[in-house]
Amino acid sequence: MLRRSNPIQLATIAVLALLMQTVTGDVATAQTKKAEAEFTTGSSDPLIDFANQQIRQTWDDNEVKASPVADDAEWIRRVYLDIVGRIPKAEEVDVFLAEDDKTKRSKKIDELLANPDYVRNWTEIWTNLLIGRNTPDRTSRLGMRKFLRESFARNRPWNEIVYDLVTAEGHYEENGAVNFILAQLQGNIRSEDYHVEATAKLTRVLLGMQVQCTQCHNHPFNEWKQNQFWEFNSFLRQTQRIDHDKYDPESGRDVDDYSELVFRDFAGPVYYEMRNGLVQVAYPKYLESEVSPEAPNRREELGNLMAHDDPSHTVAKAMVNRTWSHFMGYGFTRPVDDMGPHNPASHPELLDRLSEEFVKSGYDVKQLVKWICNTEAYNLTSRFNEENEFDKPSAGEVPLFSHMYVKTMNAEQLYDSLLVATNADQSGAGNFQQVQQQRERWLQDFLRIFGGNDEDEPTLFSGSIPQALLMMNGPLVEKAISAEKGGYLHTVLSSSRFRNDNARIQALFVSALGRLPSRYELSQLSGAIRKYPNKLAAYQDVYWALLNSNEFIVNH
Repeated sequence: MLRRSNPIQLATIAVLALLMQTVTGDVATAQTKKAEAEFTTGSSDPLIDFANQQIRQTWDDNEVKASPVADDAEWIRRVYLDIVGRIPKAEEVDVFLAEDDKTKRSKKIDELLANPDYVRNWTEIWTNLLIGRNTPDRTSRLGMRKFLRESFARNRPWNEIVYDLVTAEGHYEENGAVNFILAQLQGNIRSEDYHVEATAKLTRVLLGMQVQCTQCHNHPFNEWKQNQFWEFNSFLRQTQRIDHDKYDPESGRDVDDYSELVFRDFAGPVYYEMRNGLVQVAYPKYLESEVSPEAPNRREELGNLMAHDDPSHTVAKAMVNRTWSHFMGYGFTRPVDDMGPHNPASHPELLDRLSEEFVKSGYDVKQLVKWICNTEAYNLTSRFNEENEFDKPSAGEVPLFSHMYVKTMNAEQLYDSLLVATNADQSGAGNFQQVQQQRERWLQDFLRIFGGNDEDEPTLFSGSIPQALLMMNGPLVEKAISAEKGGYLHTVLSSSRFRNDNARIQALFVSALGRLPSRYELSQLSGAIRKYPNKLAAYQDVYWALLNSNEFIVNH
């Protein structure tokens, strides 16, 4: 059912919606000038200086004036979303804004990387990348998450994680790494297509190469040839999934039990047909490295080449490019998983240097995150100016990173951020089991409506009617703006800390948007609230409008 408001309420929401389109200019300018004058992350790593120099050089070459450094309120919201997958709590914002420490940004990055939510967030990001949001049949999402969670918690070297993903065998929950390839092996093993999707997914996600385009013919625009797809494919021909069933005495039928990835005896070449009808043969070959077709385990050979013996460090470059894209909105190539001579990087020297240092660090993912988050480019505001407004990769331009590109929250970020902002899961809460069941129902709604395509660019957002209706009238948002005990709105309205309308409005802004309202916003809203016949309804409508604003739903 749609929310009903009287004319005064509708007018207030309209005013607030207008305010949320952009922060008023005078306050934004003052804040960003202050931040720019005092800016430093506190890091003294020479690699960050190199990155800054490389990015600044592109600004000079393209006659671009970069945007100012983001103020602390804008930056802390961004870094929380990117590293731990949620907005900061109101008290976390208050503490950070009150700190007078020029090294506080660098310290906050370190703090977030030590937060358990970092492991949870990156586990979910990579689970979606490796097996998708919609778990394929006979694949264990639980097993995949367990493998990734343990890997990120221990900060295992990325090349070791890749090696396990490529070579793993066994039960899909006892060895969760098998689910990456297991998820791609659907259908009949006798079919020529059985290993095709696994080949395409492995090269695209772990190597940043779209060789699937050459499955049927030589690529017309790059140097990938048809044989290269089948050379990669031949590494996977010794792989087979086996699905096990068990008898269910209640139904009298066999039901799913578990699946496993096993070795399959295959020693021959791979045959494929060209468009002219000629049949060609392909043997296992990784880039320039040939592997004997008699190798006892081709996947182990591939895993070693990718993780340890590739002088080009293709795995490292793919990870650097994808991680840069996660934090910046766009990678050095677009799309992020189509790297190669046909698609030159926007900043090739920076990509190469970051990749080299990533390898030297022992493929340390946390160190890679620190480098990127401490760069000047990551710390810029998302507001552009007249001299960099053409820096717009969404319109097909090469990214110059002269301002932060706006990224729409994904389903998990939006869901977790709503809970953080509102304590909706604690509002009128029952016992622990009831709370967990309610959370799971809400999450499934968000994944269904906001999940989207796993291959979408992070800056894309459909803005569909179901998405709008879920945010405006869904059960989570309705619970979020209720005044039941346990919810944030109840806390604001009942606490002696927030004694008047101004203090309450400020608290709701910090909770939802991570910033204080401007003087104009504060005066307009406090004035409108005084006209409401029902004070509770007034605050509910203000909070509802904040949660449905453009500013809340995007990472900027």
